[in-house]
Amino acid sequence: MANVTLNVTDVKGQAAGTVEAPAEIFGISAEDVHAHIPLIHQVVIAQLAAARQGTHAVKNRAKVSGGGKKPWKQKGTGRARQGSIRAPQWYHGGVVHGPVPRDYSQRTPKKMKAAALRYILSDRANAGHIGVIDFGGIETPSTKTAVTALNAVSSNEFTTVVFSRDNINEWLSVRNIPTVHPIFADQLNTYDVVTAKYVVFSKEGFDAFVAAKTKSATKEA
Repeated sequence: MANVTLNVTDVKGQAAGTVEAPAEIFGISAEDVHAHIPLIHQVVIAQLAAARQGTHAVKNRAKVSGGGKKPWKQKGTGRARQGSIRAPQWYHGGVVHGPVPRDYSQRTPKKMKAAALRYILSDRANAGHIGVIDFGGIETPSTKTAVTALNAVSSNEFTTVVFSRDNINEWLSVRNIPTVHPIFADQLNTYDVVTAKYVVFSKEGFDAFVAAKTKSATKEA
């Protein structure tokens, strides 16, 4: 499996060379990606589940106020027997089988998360939706410059832009663009790739991402 060559553009949208992307991250075949769609789906669902607060709650009959006294005697009134005005069938009574606080998180092994990210990045690469931009070290934040650079790659479609931790001005330049989701290389995850049509790396962000994933692969081996 040969490495994938990605084109690099500058802030004006002009060609600025190429970079070699590891085949094990960006070069997985479309057939192999398609075979692992259930894995990608499971990881995305687990990520969304982990983001849920789970603080929903209702008051059952033990938590609503009042109802300490039996409303009327057990027999002789002609009415149905009642033990409390806060029973579920009463107005302002406790709720039956309502939601209670819970933890929605699912156990997802690190290797599953890493594999899902590789497959979805390869899917975007196979579609030609992976780009690398050399911002050239923007001295001051400029949204106009960022828009020009990104439109040449992503055609104003929703894009996840990946930066290194040093790309502060670049991050500030794209944060107000409605069609852009900025993220650092060490935070890139399956969900943020799935929800974006394009994934664009800054040159420094690409180097940081590849270095981190290559190092992780070496440790696992």
